[in-house]
Amino acid sequence: MSLVSSVFLMCLDTQVLVFGDCAIIPNPSPKELAEIATTSAQTTKQFNIVPKVAMLSYATGNSAQGEMIDKINEALTIAQKLDPQLEIDGPLQFDASIDKSVAKKKMPNSQVAGQASVFIFPDLNAGNIAYKAVQRSAKAVAIGPILQGLNKPINDLSRGALVEDIINTVLISALQAQDY
Repeated sequence: MSLVSSVFLMCLDTQVLVFGDCAIIPNPSPKELAEIATTSAQTTKQFNIVPKVAMLSYATGNSAQGEMIDKINEALTIAQKLDPQLEIDGPLQFDASIDKSVAKKKMPNSQVAGQASVFIFPDLNAGNIAYKAVQRSAKAVAIGPILQGLNKPINDLSRGALVEDIINTVLISALQAQDY
């Protein structure tokens, strides 16, 4: 068993994005962020999504300095050691992580920028706000939180969960249980 964290599958009209951690760890350390990133990539593979992991921040690359940027850079280094094959980059702003034209300007040499599928938020505050904003404003189907780092699949629901959210979480749990 490793660090327990969560992801949400954000089902949009044209793609499925993976957001982590939006439900468990309030203020993860660099080591915890690294574990969230690598575990989220493993979870992503369970759903046949190729993980390209963006470590999100308020800045992209070396465009800013500060404690939060240092935290993301340290987490990135640890994650690369934990899983040298993982396609991961950061710090990345959300626009640079998902939009190829922005990525070309801000991080032209990145293998992840502009094509990320997994978005690791720097803390629970940012992650929880982001998933709910995308769910409610973009009418995305948010499946989760899908808990990870446990020996068996266990999932949770928000008190504000819609009937569709409950059904999707039950279905995801059943799919995960087939692997055990």
